Amino acid sequence: MAVDLGKAKELNVAYIGGGSRGWAWGFMMDLAMDADMCGTVRLYDIDPSAARRNEIIGNKISAHKDAVSRWHYEVSDSLEQALTGADFVVISILPGTFEEMRSDVHLPERVNVWQPVGDTVGAGGFMRAMRTIPMYVTIGEAIRDYAPEVWVINYTNPMSLCVRTLYEVFPQIKAFGCCHEVFGTQKLLCSMLETEAGIPGVVRQDLYTTVTGINHFTWLTRASYKGIDLFPLYAKFADKYFETGYDEGGDKNWMNSHFNCAQRVKFDLFRRYGAIAAAGDRHLAEFTAPWYTENPDVIRDWKFSLTTVDWRVKDLGDRMERSDNLISGKEELVLKPSGEEGHLLLKAVLGLGDLVSNVNIPNRGQIPNLPLGSVVETNALFGQNRIEPVFAGEMPSNILPLVARHVYNQENTLKTALTCDRKLGFSTFINDPQMASVSIKDAQKLFDDMLENQRKYLPEQWFK
Repeated sequence: MAVDLGKAKELNVAYIGGGSRGWAWGFMMDLAMDADMCGTVRLYDIDPSAARRNEIIGNKISAHKDAVSRWHYEVSDSLEQALTGADFVVISILPGTFEEMRSDVHLPERVNVWQPVGDTVGAGGFMRAMRTIPMYVTIGEAIRDYAPEVWVINYTNPMSLCVRTLYEVFPQIKAFGCCHEVFGTQKLLCSMLETEAGIPGVVRQDLYTTVTGINHFTWLTRASYKGIDLFPLYAKFADKYFETGYDEGGDKNWMNSHFNCAQRVKFDLFRRYGAIAAAGDRHLAEFTAPWYTENPDVIRDWKFSLTTVDWRVKDLGDRMERSDNLISGKEELVLKPSGEEGHLLLKAVLGLGDLVSNVNIPNRGQIPNLPLGSVVETNALFGQNRIEPVFAGEMPSNILPLVARHVYNQENTLKTALTCDRKLGFSTFINDPQMASVSIKDAQKLFDDMLENQRKYLPEQWFK
């Protein structure tokens, strides 16, 4: 199908982390399958060879017989080159290497702290933030200097702190963070409607949900379908499957993927607090005391998995092999939607149809009992050149202490990274609920060792 360039919006998109193996390909396919936009995507990556490979893959996707729009992919040699004249910026980077990630995720195991993910909170999330925040200072300053009017979509974790850093560096920035974790819980509610109420064919966009909280620790305080309150049904659903877990079958079974779960943590949190926790169990488990992560056997009882760095290394190898196959033509390109909403949000701010979606932006009062300026996750209305947060109301008083602790920890994490303050850093590090059973002596040694493992990414001020 030919592209009508007279009708399509022709854009310049700067992709920071443009060598991404996997996620970038889904974004490229989403763009190729949307006839309302076309243009140029500038790929910038500290690994230029990875960006060049995606340049080839992106242009092959754009030239696919099923593509309905045309995008040109090209490599930029600098942030300045990528950003100058851009309409949108997408940030999707891996901060550091698997060597640092191995320290984040696995070093705390020596003090019996088990992290299913280790990229948002806890010991691992703190250390990942220490090396990520300086990178985002550089990115934020570059956007301020070369593209101050641009819209910025962030996909990197720790999501809240990445977005918070951009606003700290450049308060006038127009940035937001996207995460699909809430989508998974909305899909669970659709499955519930089919299996428990005999209502098939409901898709998540048919639901009305009030989203509140912070990234990876989001909650639904209201959920309805065609005016039907879903909370009474969910209460029965949670009770019914609390012990066994909810098995969606096939490749969605919790044992078939590091990313799947049986929803037992969600059900337990609902039974305790009366709101629907809206992220994957492996993320939710990291925000509480180690109720669900005391040891690997307990984790298995709750029916989710530890995502090991060894698995991530193997997965990257598989994706690099796939990159080779896509470039050589050994694997045929098949265009299919990614399930993400990034390209739809671009369209909305271009004025091509309003859209409501959950998003990570500074708190302007959408959650009145969390600090203003902290990055929270709620619904927002996306429209022409605007994002308007949807008022979520006060967070329930029984959930507020769980969430607020992390909000204040994240604010102190940002300050620590910007000032290289070891004292503040350690007090923030041990204030995480996952560290509750670790002695001060062991925690101090862990903090020092983990910080040393980030040395090549940290300012020298840390080590003076």
